[in-house]
Amino acid sequence: MNAVTPAISDSSDLAATIERARALLDDGDYQAALLLSTGAYEQAKAAAGYAEKVKASRQLIDKARRMQADALKIESVCYVAMANAVDEAQAKGQVARPGQKANVQDADIFTLADVGVDRRRLLEARKLRDAEAKEPGIVERAIEARLAQGFEPSRANLRAAIGTASASKEDRGDNFYQTPGVATRTLLALESFSATVWESSCGHGAIAHVLEEHGYEVIISDLVDRGAVTQHGEFQTVGDFLATAPDEAGEGPDLVTNPPYGEVLNDYVAHALRVHKPRKMALLLNLNFLCGFADEARNFVMDENPPARVYVFKRRLPMMHREGYDGPKASSRMNTAWFVWERQEDGGYGDTTVIKRVDWKDYEDRDALLPGAGGNAGGPHFDEFKRETPRKTLDERVEEVSSRALIWCAGKDDFDAVELRRAIGVRPSTADGAIHWMLEKRLIDPAGDGRFKVASDGWTALKATAAVINDPKLFELIEQIQGVAA
Repeated sequence: MNAVTPAISDSSDLAATIERARALLDDGDYQAALLLSTGAYEQAKAAAGYAEKVKASRQLIDKARRMQADALKIESVCYVAMANAVDEAQAKGQVARPGQKANVQDADIFTLADVGVDRRRLLEARKLRDAEAKEPGIVERAIEARLAQGFEPSRANLRAAIGTASASKEDRGDNFYQTPGVATRTLLALESFSATVWESSCGHGAIAHVLEEHGYEVIISDLVDRGAVTQHGEFQTVGDFLATAPDEAGEGPDLVTNPPYGEVLNDYVAHALRVHKPRKMALLLNLNFLCGFADEARNFVMDENPPARVYVFKRRLPMMHREGYDGPKASSRMNTAWFVWERQEDGGYGDTTVIKRVDWKDYEDRDALLPGAGGNAGGPHFDEFKRETPRKTLDERVEEVSSRALIWCAGKDDFDAVELRRAIGVRPSTADGAIHWMLEKRLIDPAGDGRFKVASDGWTALKATAAVINDPKLFELIEQIQGVAA
C-alpha cells in the first residue's frame, strides 16, 4: 500500500535537502539556501497534509511537520538576510528606492526587479527582520509553539504569531480589526454575563472598554502586546490563546471577544469549548460561520456544541478597519453576528440555535442588562434550527473512531487519555471509551500514572481486530506502521 508513502519514503532525501540548505546558510549563500529551504518547506507541508488525510500515525505526521518547521526557520533567516542586503544596497545608491529613477545614464542604479527581488516579499522580509530585532528568537519560539500544540508550522501562522502579515486575503496577519462600540453595546443590551469577563483577543481594548463602561470587570489578553490596560491600570497578558488552559474546566469567567479570523479561527473556537468550557461565550463572527462542513473543529463547535443564540446584524456594522489603516473609510462588506454559547445543566451546549435579526442602530442608547444577572433579552425570532438526527451513543462514537485511535496508539511508546483525545479530536468521554474498548480487547496495557502502551502482543491483536471490524485500510496501515517502527 502507498497511502503513507509521501510521509515516509522521501524523508531521508528531504532531511538531506534541509541539511544542505542549513550548510549553505552557514556559508553565507543565502540565495541558494532560500531556494532549497523553500522547496523543502513545500514538500514537507504536502507530506504532512497527505499523512493527515489518510490518517497515518501521529509519529509520521509529527516527523513531517518537524521537517517543515526546520525548513521554515532556514527560510526565515534567509529572508532577514535579503532585507538587510537590499537596504544596504539602497543606502549605497546601488538599488533605487521607491519613486527613484533607475538606469539613469552613467548612474548605474538598478530597480528591485532588475536584481530579482519581489516587492511584496521584501516587505514581508523587512517586517520579519524588524520583529526578530525587537524580540530576538521570536521566530523560533513561534514555530516551536505551533509544534508543541500539535498544529502545522505554516508561513501564515508564523506571520500571524509575530504580527508581520500584510492585509491581503492570503496573508491576513494576526487578524486584528478593532471592534466598533455599537457592536458590543448591542450585545450587552441582549445578553448578561458573569461579573468578570475575559476578553481573550483584546487588541487595543475596544470591547473591554465598553464592557467596563457597563460595570464589568475585564481580564484582557492577546497574542500580540499592544499595550492595552484595564480601567484599573492592569496591563494585558500576552500569549497564544490556543496554548491556554484553566485550572479547572468550566470554572473560569465568561468569554467575550472578536477572535482572529483566517485559518486559526476554527481551532480558536474549538479550543474555547473543548478546554475552557465557559459557562457563556460570545464571539463576533462572520455570518458564514454558520456554514461549512470540511473542518472537524467547525463541525465540533456548530454541530456537537452549537451556539444557543446568534444575533445577526441586518444593518452591517461600521467598517472594522485593520490596525493602522488610514485610507478612505467605508461601510463594511461583511455580514456579522454575535454567536453566543451557553452551557446547559448537563454540561453540554444543547442542540438548538435560535437566530435573531437585530439592528445596531436600535441599541446605540439602549440600557445594558445588569452584569452577573445572567439570561438574555427574549423576543421574537425568525428562525430556529434543531438537530434532525438523534445524538449518537457513546458506543457508536467509539466505533467510529476506533480505527484512528488504534493507528495513533501504534505509533506511540505510551500515552494518556488527554493525548489521545487531542490527537484524534474527540470528546473526553469518547477518548475514555476508546481506551476502555482497547483494554477489553487487550490491545493496550496500563503503563502506570494513568498512561497506557500497546500490549506486548499488540501487533497481532491489532491485525486480528482489523480483520474483525473488516477494515482492509486499517490492516494495510498497520502493516505499514509496523514496518516503519521496525
